[in-house]
Amino acid sequence: MADSFDEMSGWTGSDPREAYGEIRRWLEETPPDILQTRQAQAELLFRRTGITFSVYGDAEGAERLIPFDVVPRVLTGAEWARLERGLIQRVEALNLLLADLYGSQEILKAGIVPTELVMGNPQYQLAVAGHVPPQGVYVHIAGIDLVRTGPDDFYVLEDNARTPSGVSYMLENREMMLRLFPELLERSQVAPVETYPDLLLETLRSVSPDGADGDAGIVVLTPGPHNSAFYEHSFLADKMGVELVEGADLFVRDDRVFMRTTEGPRRVDVIYRRIDDAYLDPLFFRPDSTLGVPGLLTAYLAGKVAIANAVGTGVADDKAMYSYMPEIIRFYSGQDPILSNVPTWRCREPDHLSHVLAHLGELVVKEVDGSGGYGMLVGPHATKAQIAGFAAKLRAAPEKFIAQPTLALSTCPTLSDGRIQPRHVDLRPFVLTGASGVRVVPGGLTRVALAPGSLVVNSSQGGGTKDTWVSG
Repeated sequence: MADSFDEMSGWTGSDPREAYGEIRRWLEETPPDILQTRQAQAELLFRRTGITFSVYGDAEGAERLIPFDVVPRVLTGAEWARLERGLIQRVEALNLLLADLYGSQEILKAGIVPTELVMGNPQYQLAVAGHVPPQGVYVHIAGIDLVRTGPDDFYVLEDNARTPSGVSYMLENREMMLRLFPELLERSQVAPVETYPDLLLETLRSVSPDGADGDAGIVVLTPGPHNSAFYEHSFLADKMGVELVEGADLFVRDDRVFMRTTEGPRRVDVIYRRIDDAYLDPLFFRPDSTLGVPGLLTAYLAGKVAIANAVGTGVADDKAMYSYMPEIIRFYSGQDPILSNVPTWRCREPDHLSHVLAHLGELVVKEVDGSGGYGMLVGPHATKAQIAGFAAKLRAAPEKFIAQPTLALSTCPTLSDGRIQPRHVDLRPFVLTGASGVRVVPGGLTRVALAPGSLVVNSSQGGGTKDTWVSG
């Protein structure tokens, strides 16, 4: 970590940054045992509230807490203003890209993005080609993963445009800090995130078909309590004051979607789905799916229901497509990207593959459709056997992988083993797009790699979370 930028202490550890002045004083004044006690209180409160997740493939099937760190991460107002501009630019480009890919495909004709990358992508849904979703919005909720490597150096690591998760932890982390350290937040003049559920509800209402808007019937569609993010589904439905439903709770009649209730059918205009495309409608996609709603796509294509995020957004939620985002932004906006991509080698290209194979021990290699930290190789931390195994995978199916340099992610002060120690972090801000435009809640979910030296922040891989403050 000696080569990593520390967001509180700077490069050398002896040049404290003004943004962390209040946090530094707080840490100096607060005995470590008090911090540990508060951290234990936070864990107890999270457990009582039921804020857990499950890990697929876990033999024990146990519900886990995502570890919460009581030391917040701080961004200045100026830093956030730049990030916000870049996030809005990027999500606007993602929406334009999807409208084009399911429309006239000008970007393919121009040769900016290879046609086979789109048409050969299993997430490209031919069933909705030519269909324009209500209000023309495809990505209503985006989670854009950012990393930092220096005082002014932020990079986009991933675009999550299908069913991004984690916003409930952003909100619960803030609630926890308000309970445990209200005076610290007040002194630090932290921008609020509590408005997110209201903004989400407003966003969903704005894309309702037939101008229903304020009278729109809105539901959150969940795969059910066995899904790893079920807590978040129920949390958001509760905060918005809308119904949480499973596929069996809905039916389609005369190209409209209805919810079964004790008082009879109730029309549904907008579905915030937390189910992948393949499971949405057994009549169009996987016939063995019991999670979706038969006929849902018919109603969607008839323009009688909005689905957020739109069907087919997964083609943009792909690490190979990610590598073209700078060119995509320039194609649709005529502007240079405000936020840079991490340099990326596309293993589908022979010269890129040769470079990656020659430098596997230095690179991070990822599956183009992977998530959750699975299916990746972190070269500097891998054994010779793991590197050899990955080389074989790359030679067998190079189109399934991209590779990136191992970035020296920034660190933040973190309570670990009773002491404040630096740990690597990333940031997932949440971006909402409705009929009236794009909005970003100030902050987001900071994920922290709790193991010393680790770069893997995913909760499924043992990572934790922090509250994220936009201050000043």
